[in-house]
Amino acid sequence: MTNPDDVTPPVPAPKKPAAKKAAPVDADSAKPAVKKVAKPAVGPDASVKPPPVAASKPKSSKPPTAKKVANNASDATEPKPAVRKPKVAGPIAAPTTPIVEPLGHPAADTHEKQVIKRPDPASVHAAKIIKRAIKNTEKGDIVAKIKDKAAVYWRLTRMDRPIGTLLLLWPTLWSLWIAAKGVPSIKNLVIFVLGVIVMRAAGCVINDFADRKIDGKVLRTKDRPLATGAVSSREALGLFVVLCLVAFALVLFTDPLTIKLSVGGLILAFCYPFMKRHTHLPQVVLGAAFAWGIPMAYAAEAGELHQGMWLIYLAVVLWTVAYDTFYAMVDRDDDLKIGVKSTAILFGEQDRLMTAVLQIMALYALVLVGNRFELGLFYYLGLAVAAGLFIYQQWLIRFRARDACFKAFLNNNWVGVAVFVGLVADTSFQ
Repeated sequence: MTNPDDVTPPVPAPKKPAAKKAAPVDADSAKPAVKKVAKPAVGPDASVKPPPVAASKPKSSKPPTAKKVANNASDATEPKPAVRKPKVAGPIAAPTTPIVEPLGHPAADTHEKQVIKRPDPASVHAAKIIKRAIKNTEKGDIVAKIKDKAAVYWRLTRMDRPIGTLLLLWPTLWSLWIAAKGVPSIKNLVIFVLGVIVMRAAGCVINDFADRKIDGKVLRTKDRPLATGAVSSREALGLFVVLCLVAFALVLFTDPLTIKLSVGGLILAFCYPFMKRHTHLPQVVLGAAFAWGIPMAYAAEAGELHQGMWLIYLAVVLWTVAYDTFYAMVDRDDDLKIGVKSTAILFGEQDRLMTAVLQIMALYALVLVGNRFELGLFYYLGLAVAAGLFIYQQWLIRFRARDACFKAFLNNNWVGVAVFVGLVADTSFQ
């Protein structure tokens, strides 16, 4: 007999679950590939159940054995992981199952989040350094340009060659000491020293403006700022006006008579550079301009114009024509080529004789000044030194060499010093 317990009761075949509506599948996917099954939940929340999987049809109509039934039961409780379909190029298919995020993490957005990158502090610091360096470079360029322009103006006003200022200054100081019969007031001394410096600079500027088209053809003047184009004509005229205004502002601190006399000085300073085109006596006009500080200084210190003061003026005009002829002898060959007139061209072969006569006349006028103002021994000793310097200058120009003539011109600074020292000593020991 068969034991009832040994007989396996027949197990009814599992019912086929109703087919659920499948999620939309990519149209490009032609294969009836394995249906996607939801991925089992991962994480602490295991309560979410995956969607049921459709059971496949049995291969045979025979009833399953007890072992197969047990296996089917285990398969029903533990779903198999879905087989992922390989990616196919084309439009992206919509997800067939919802995405379950683990607890503590927000659901992923459908669009990729934009990542905002913060600038690197080192890069920001480097950019600031570069910007600061560029700014400093620009400032440095501006400062360099200002320095270059100032250097050009310095040359234009002949501040690098003070000989002209000194030759203009000594006669002005003679007049101040004679008018004051000793040391003049500090106010007038400061005003006229500064005025001489400013007006000599203004005279050089207007002279180079007048000669801007011919200086490039003369060996001695070819490197001047206006001749080379380092300064424009407009800049030169502007600088001349500024210097004249500064000089006039200085004169305003003196008396009305001196202010009126300053107008004549300005006219002479402006006219001199243009005289060399119309007359062979531009040195006479220069002498009149250089000596104009004498009546101005005398009027400012004494409050009047003494008749003997014009003897000082005459002496300075004669002296100026003599030493500026030496200066013109340096440029005589070039001036003949370009048609510029001067006393050096006018005197010709008699240039040494004429300059010697002018020097003798200047000395005689200074002797008359000493007699008129009752000056003493030290003053005449100064004139004796000046006479010796005149002789030395005549010796220098004996061959009319350029360098020797220019050296004779420069030596006249010591003539002015000799007369001034004699005046100071004489007025101090009276």
